[in-house]
Amino acid sequence: MSESAVSTVGHDELAALKFVALEGGRSEPVKISCSSLASRLDASSQTASRRLQRLEEAGHVERDVVADGQWVSLSESGEAALHREYAHYRRIFEGTDPSTVELEGTVTSGMGEGRHYISLSGYMKQFTDRLGYEPFPGTLNVDLTEDSIRSRSAMASLSGVPIDGWEDEERTFGPATCYAATVSADTGTAHPTHIIVPERTHHDETQLEIIAPVRLRDDLGLTDDDTVTVNVEAVE
Repeated sequence: MSESAVSTVGHDELAALKFVALEGGRSEPVKISCSSLASRLDASSQTASRRLQRLEEAGHVERDVVADGQWVSLSESGEAALHREYAHYRRIFEGTDPSTVELEGTVTSGMGEGRHYISLSGYMKQFTDRLGYEPFPGTLNVDLTEDSIRSRSAMASLSGVPIDGWEDEERTFGPATCYAATVSADTGTAHPTHIIVPERTHHDETQLEIIAPVRLRDDLGLTDDDTVTVNVEAVE
């Protein structure tokens, strides 16, 4: 995503993004005509079309233009943009803290990839320097509830710790972002932990990968299908 594309998304584009979401574009592609969008935005059809184009350029929506309109759906970054607006309004009207996100899910067994990648020296040094600890070589995997899957995109509105990509003689390893979190279960609470979100991953948005300086399964006495609450916090 280019910096110039991001800069074109302002309040007018966010109004168009909200319209797509209200029409149902969060869960599936919805058919949008420029005339209906123009009427809602009190703008011309040409202006409405340009706003959708800018949203697409910024990666906030996905579009499929057809003869009598276009099918539009929100992307992950589009949901995150609306969550940022939502957090601001909650702070104004409810006095809530927009710097935390609460997620719930159940512990599940992973495929063992976390152990390999966490242990790589190019990542481990950054974890130690930037997170303040050397992670246990492995991740705690959590399958999110349906409500938390929808809430997860709000994480993108929080500040995280960037982990840079790097390369060795054989291959290139992608970047990731770590979000500070606290993991709680009936057996206790673990802190510090971080949700790690690689730029390239086999996991989808239904699952979290969590790292910590200890093996969380042992520290909290967790087994598969145990319920945990993960409170994600903005990094100051």
